[in-house]
Amino acid sequence: MKQSLIFILLVIFSSALQAQKDTVIITPVQAPKNAIADAALSSSITIYPNPVRENYFNISGKADISSVKVTNIIGQDIYKEKYNTPESPLRIILNNPKRGMYLVTIILGDGTRVVKKIMIEQSE
Repeated sequence: MKQSLIFILLVIFSSALQAQKDTVIITPVQAPKNAIADAALSSSITIYPNPVRENYFNISGKADISSVKVTNIIGQDIYKEKYNTPESPLRIILNNPKRGMYLVTIILGDGTRVVKKIMIEQSE
């Protein structure tokens, strides 16, 4: 009796396991359409010289630049400027910059934000 009860429970349990099916639905991830355009704009903006060894660097690109902000790695703004009619290339002069890594946030005329990294080294 005990063996038949165990057998019946095993049959019920195994059929319940077979009834449970894991389904996996794979959907392709597509980049937003404007992400490709943003990547093209980002690659068209160049900052030179990098690493920066003096107190200035240049930004050049094909798009109009409306503002530039330079931030140190802990989030403090060390330079911030808005431009109505920027020149190309644009020269950014920093006041006694310290050695380290900085983020340059460039906002273009159409509102696109481009962030680039620069390294500042002490002049020799």
